[in-house]
Amino acid sequence: MNRAIYIASLHISCGGKVQFRSRSICKLISSSSSSQVSSNSASQVGHGLTNLQNKTGPVQIMLHRITKNKLRPKKMASLESLNFDNLVLRSLPIDSAEEIQPRQVKGACFSKMKLSPVANPDTVAVSSSALRLLDLDEEQWQRAEFAEYFGGNKLLPGSQLAAHCYCGHQFGYFAGQLGDGAAMYLGEVVNKAGKRWEIQLKGSGLTPYSRQADGRKVLRSSIREFLCSEAMHHLGISTTRAGCCITSDTKVIRDVFYSGNPIREKATVILRIAPTFIRFGSFEIFKPLDPMSGRQGPSVGRKDILDKMLDYTIKTFYPKVYEDHPEDTGARNLAFYKEVMRLTAMLVAEWQCVGFCHGVLNTDNMSIAGATIDYGPFGFMDAYNPDHICNTSDDGGRYSYKKQPEICRWNLGKLAEAISMSLPEQEAKAELPLYDECYQRHYMEKMRKKLGLLRVAEDEDKALIESFLDTMDQTKADFTNCFRCLSQLLLPGTPGCDDAKEKILEYLVSQSCTAEELKKACKPQMDPREMQMMMMLMQVNPDLLSQLAGGHQRLLRELQKMEQAEELKDLTDAKKQETDRGKWSAWLDSYNARLTKEVTTDANFEEHNQERSKVMNANNPKFVLRNYIAQNAINAAEKGDYSEVQRVLKMLETPYSDTNDLESLAAKPSEDEGASTSTADEDSGATAGAGPSSASNQQQTSTAVKSCTGLSYDSKPPEWAANLQVT
Repeated sequence: MNRAIYIASLHISCGGKVQFRSRSICKLISSSSSSQVSSNSASQVGHGLTNLQNKTGPVQIMLHRITKNKLRPKKMASLESLNFDNLVLRSLPIDSAEEIQPRQVKGACFSKMKLSPVANPDTVAVSSSALRLLDLDEEQWQRAEFAEYFGGNKLLPGSQLAAHCYCGHQFGYFAGQLGDGAAMYLGEVVNKAGKRWEIQLKGSGLTPYSRQADGRKVLRSSIREFLCSEAMHHLGISTTRAGCCITSDTKVIRDVFYSGNPIREKATVILRIAPTFIRFGSFEIFKPLDPMSGRQGPSVGRKDILDKMLDYTIKTFYPKVYEDHPEDTGARNLAFYKEVMRLTAMLVAEWQCVGFCHGVLNTDNMSIAGATIDYGPFGFMDAYNPDHICNTSDDGGRYSYKKQPEICRWNLGKLAEAISMSLPEQEAKAELPLYDECYQRHYMEKMRKKLGLLRVAEDEDKALIESFLDTMDQTKADFTNCFRCLSQLLLPGTPGCDDAKEKILEYLVSQSCTAEELKKACKPQMDPREMQMMMMLMQVNPDLLSQLAGGHQRLLRELQKMEQAEELKDLTDAKKQETDRGKWSAWLDSYNARLTKEVTTDANFEEHNQERSKVMNANNPKFVLRNYIAQNAINAAEKGDYSEVQRVLKMLETPYSDTNDLESLAAKPSEDEGASTSTADEDSGATAGAGPSSASNQQQTSTAVKSCTGLSYDSKPPEWAANLQVT
């Protein structure tokens, strides 16, 4: 068992700093009988403050927590020897109430928790790279106790259980107190590299913030979050991590599509890992009464707590900002806000460049550290559609793909309002144009790499990128595969470049949707009776319509679909392919013209093509977590076969790979291919591979990586994938 050893230093108001050995003071500040005080100096690890008074003025004793007389361990840990140092609970106020039942939590950032065990916890999957962040190796996750600890049945030594209090704007309206309704803080582990990681269990049971829910998650939603957390990390996008997924024999009732057809599902828990789970909504607990929703934060007006939160957050996660502004808190808070803005802009630019849609970009789902957080009804686009909505319950399309940059900016405005007691709102919001600049700069840098425009940035590049996206939209072509195949187009002047261009053209046409797929995508979804009612409201009470389930935007989309469906009724596959070929040919001509500027007079075509292909393939993933891939893993897991989850995880760990040996990922087709055509996540559900074969002699032939149903992981999705719904 770890023994906490503290180093104490005496800070006197006159500016002196004195080491001390007083046993009486040591006893006074020691929080447990096992704690000791050493007179040796050490660098700061944590903050434990006790204020005393003597004749010389205020005296501050700062405690620096160390484990086993060292700043960090030097070897891998066991489950029982994780190096916990729960800094946030020493830094921010904890609710004094002990009962664990839904309630308003005032004047606190955390509430105490207790374990809520599940029956027969069973490990579905582990991420070895995520667990190694905690210094845990394979020997530990193969132990029987592993599922007990991370299923929420046993308490890890050194862990302190808590749930975080936060608020949030949900779909544009302030919802009041939300909080960790299904998550539980376990503590913070400082690994042997000195890196601090907060760990929590999601799906661990009832908390004071569960509202009308039970605090549990189910197998399907947990597998989706587990896989996507790791997929985003390996794509190089800032994200929370998932260490493991633990299911159980405990059953919970869920009405997946809110249709009155509840089912019993297995309660499942995932281990989440991140530097912090503080989010924009954490600072909204101080919000005064909102005139629109009639709700307010539970800690209205508590500037003292807000200042503590800002001080802790900046000192811990933005230490450079803290060091640059040691005295001026106003300048420090503004610099902090600008850094959050910068990281958020870069994050959403990364999302846009891989076709990722979050689904629920409420302020309570926005990390203060610029990481992707809270995976619910997310989705990677298949066919490109700027208006793509991955969350089928987002009737108004507030969180559609193209609106994500705008929504993140809006959320930053709400963060400015939330911290206005410590940083004037107008002063913070005056910096928002920097968000737009940072987003555009990072987006264009990434897109140029995706298109292999490496030598010089041209003014025409933005138009070229937009025309590529527009052509994908018009042809409804696969987003991931279209980007990936471009690396096989040879630079103008290279022997064989015309043949390569022709193969790319044929491949792009093959990745465009069929006439029937297009007709299906344009088919109106609204019930005729509902449309009639909304048409009537638009005429007699448009204000009421705007407040109902998407309002004007939803109605407009349905009317547009009706018009498109009428235009497409006579479209044939042959006609669509002919049209698509013309559009892609025109775009390839403009792209080829731009590539001539990438060729220098002394060009070594082989070297330039190899360099270009390498950069492009490192920025255009071959594999993403498409909904149908996740659904295949869920279908197998719900039958007790977890191998497909591990297979998908292994594939996602090398998303840019064309050359890795992925034979172990191949599996024989099962009889239930495409059996399930729906998935959901209310808790937040054989074609050619990517790239034309032999487009150039530079490309190595890669093994077709298949799912348990025999579908290629890097394929254009099967038809049944279009029926998948995530709510």
